[in-house]
Amino acid sequence: MTLSDPPREATRTDRLLAAVGGLLAGYVSLAVADLAAFWVRPEAGPVPAVGGAVVDRTPAAVKEWAIRTFGESDKAVLQLGILVLLGLLAVGIGLLALRHRLLGSAAVGAFGLLGALAAVTRPDSDSALDAVPSLVGAVAGAVLLYGLIGLLFARRSRAGSGGARADRRTFLVVAASAGLAATGAAAVARAVGSPVEENAVASRAALRLPRPASPAPAVPAGAQLRVPGIGPFVTPNRDFYRVDTALVVPRVDPGRWRLRLHGSGVREELTLTLRDLMARRTVERDITLACVSNEVGGPYVGNARWLGVSLADLLREAGVRPPSEGGPADQLVARSVDGMTIGTPVEQVMDGRDALLAFGMNGEPLPFAHGFPVRMVVPGLYGYVSACKWITSIELTTFAAYDAYWVPRGWAAQAPVKTQSRIDTPRSFARPSAGTVMIAGVAWAQHRGIRRVEVRVDDGPWQRAELGAEDSSDTWRQWLYPWTATPGRHTLTVRATDGTGATQPEERTGTMPDGAQGWHSVVVTVEGE
Repeated sequence: MTLSDPPREATRTDRLLAAVGGLLAGYVSLAVADLAAFWVRPEAGPVPAVGGAVVDRTPAAVKEWAIRTFGESDKAVLQLGILVLLGLLAVGIGLLALRHRLLGSAAVGAFGLLGALAAVTRPDSDSALDAVPSLVGAVAGAVLLYGLIGLLFARRSRAGSGGARADRRTFLVVAASAGLAATGAAAVARAVGSPVEENAVASRAALRLPRPASPAPAVPAGAQLRVPGIGPFVTPNRDFYRVDTALVVPRVDPGRWRLRLHGSGVREELTLTLRDLMARRTVERDITLACVSNEVGGPYVGNARWLGVSLADLLREAGVRPPSEGGPADQLVARSVDGMTIGTPVEQVMDGRDALLAFGMNGEPLPFAHGFPVRMVVPGLYGYVSACKWITSIELTTFAAYDAYWVPRGWAAQAPVKTQSRIDTPRSFARPSAGTVMIAGVAWAQHRGIRRVEVRVDDGPWQRAELGAEDSSDTWRQWLYPWTATPGRHTLTVRATDGTGATQPEERTGTMPDGAQGWHSVVVTVEGE
């Protein structure tokens, strides 16, 4: 067999069928790899592995654009883009195989090797088995493409005869059968579920949270304002924002989970199980989290009741001292099971604020998407420098010695939350009726609290808004201002003053390198009576 020896010149039908064959070979390759990944681990599939490598190498500005444009659907859009690109490449490989049968099949194998390499070199990979899904899928795709192109060669050698039509029917039957078989196998696997994921789901469902030794105070009755259009004071788990780089949400079996505490200034390295953590003195607190990617007026902020243990207490028991007490480490590097690294200032973790290793969220075990079984929560710091999800390691080091994941990508190494305020209602371009209109929203300055919120209509004077009751300085506050609206187009603007007396600056800045700032405003058109 030679690499290229077609009996005669390819026809348009040949090229069309070869393109279909390449596309189908690519689909079967991915479907078989997906099936194999369910038995290894979902993150080892070629799309998550390659997608993760793409995310790691994507410039920060592009990531910010994706978050602004697609919100929490950015990962789905990325995966769709990868599939579209793979589909185009598969069509090209099919056309290549029409002229070079072995070479085309080898190209499918090459992409499988690329997926395998991406899987085993991911930061969360700890086994060569992660290469299996991509390799198995590549073999399946290459064999199918070789066979399908062989049927086209047979058809072309008998062009103009009834045998050619029979070969075309055989091609279509084989192609359809392979596609249906791959689809069915993948569907059954998804319906049955991955053994790895099933164990984690069952373990989470069976987990019973301990009663807090230090319960959170009851939320004050006036914290939730009765204004239509304003969000709830406590964000339900299903609505809590999620911004991270994980294309596949890790599903960690809590029975196998371990947390390693080590590094500079640690008297004795510790390895803790979830049972060890839950047996310690538990702390429950209401804490608002905010993402550094949240633009002025954006949605990436939420408030929840967290249950966990004091991170500062754990560090002190291990012999760690903050820099202000002579400790050698000024950075705590938290590592996630997916390889993410988050760098947090040791001084802020140990300055008395309620920094937690949390395993509960709003009365239930952490949802998988929010870090189950354990995550960090540090009030007053943006999530990218504090809120490590699926945490598995804490290393004490220095900012000079190590840059966490986001720092080389243009973000600041340290990032306290900036004072922000947002108008929730009326929304921009709303058309309320003239008369009394409730302008309302939220303001936050975690660990400093909110002292005052003011509203301005057009270029008029600032008017003080009514504040909802304060839960704590670590949570946001709702606010409202009753506005006597007159017909016409109006610009509504809000600003907040934090507990230190500092007021938000007017000028808007982008999210990089350490969070957006500026006044939020909306434009509405008031309709006449």
